[in-house]
Amino acid sequence: MKYKLTEETKVWCGITLHRIEAVESFNDVEARDKGGWIEKENNLNQSGNAWVSGNAQVSGNAWVSGNAQVSGNAQVSGNAQVYGDAWVYGNAWVYGNAWVSGNAQVSGDARVSGNAWVSGNAQVSGNAQVYGDAWVYGDAQVSGNAQVYGDAWVYGNARVSGNAQVYGDAWVYGDAQVSGDAQVSGNAWVYGNAQVYGDAWVYGDAWVYGNAWVYGDAWVSGNARVYGNAWVYGDAWVYGDAWVSGDAWVYGDAWVYGNAQVSGNAQVYGDAWVSGNAQVYGDAWVSGDARVKAQIDYMFIGPMGSRESFTTFYRTETGISVSCGCFNGTLDEFAAKVEQTHGGMKHGHAYRAAIALVRVQMEEPKC
Repeated sequence: MKYKLTEETKVWCGITLHRIEAVESFNDVEARDKGGWIEKENNLNQSGNAWVSGNAQVSGNAWVSGNAQVSGNAQVSGNAQVYGDAWVYGNAWVYGNAWVSGNAQVSGDARVSGNAWVSGNAQVSGNAQVYGDAWVYGDAQVSGNAQVYGDAWVYGNARVSGNAQVYGDAWVYGDAQVSGDAQVSGNAWVYGNAQVYGDAWVYGDAWVYGNAWVYGDAWVSGNARVYGNAWVYGDAWVYGDAWVSGDAWVYGDAWVYGNAQVSGNAQVYGDAWVSGNAQVYGDAWVSGDARVKAQIDYMFIGPMGSRESFTTFYRTETGISVSCGCFNGTLDEFAAKVEQTHGGMKHGHAYRAAIALVRVQMEEPKC
């Protein structure tokens, strides 16, 4: 027997709690040291180095054992268990059927409840909440006002912070970070060094991984994959079975969907849509009101011109547009710009040949 219940009591929520006192020295506790408050001896193991200190409270069927510490103003109640080398402190609450174990720490004003598990070296802090059947483990950290719930898992070195939410059957792991007001839900996975932040939402069966970033108000859903060093941001949507990879960027109000793929150094932005089985890759830029549904809906020609770069020709709802360096406009406007800038010089001949090829391949027949 390492402690006893003293006659010093207080009533909390209709439950009488007793101050505890050590009857022998153990760990950092000296005999006769006063501890925190428990309802009954079934709340704190008489063996091991587990201890309740400060104004901390343990009640109900809660159980603190092993080398676990509950301190500060922390509360452990219901059927919760805190064991191993776990530490619950500050104003944190652990309740319901929740388990906190290993070297895990729950601190600040954090709440762990329901059937949630926090284990390993995981940390839950600030105003964060972990509940439902969620698991947080490994070296993962959940902080700020973040919430992890449902059947979600956060593990490895993952970080969930700010007002972010991870829920449903979602997994966030590796060195991934979810922050701001971002949401990861459904069966979505975010892993590797990926970051999801701002007001972004990743859901469905989507995966974001590698060094990819999804942020702003962007949405990634369905079976979509965003990976490599790709960025999806602004109000962009990537969904269906679409893939965005490499160093590609999708942003603005752009949509990439269906079985479309955007890769390499390609950029899709503005109000552009890339769909169907279309592939946009290399250094191609697709923007404005582009509607690329198949490979014939865009051409990527080069290197040519004084910059020895590539020029992208793509279909829009009203015709064909061109992206060439700082120029973005219609095919006719581009032809006029070529005449004005290069005239009969070498670069002019190259651009005129490209324009002629595009007219043959991409222009709709006229009645």
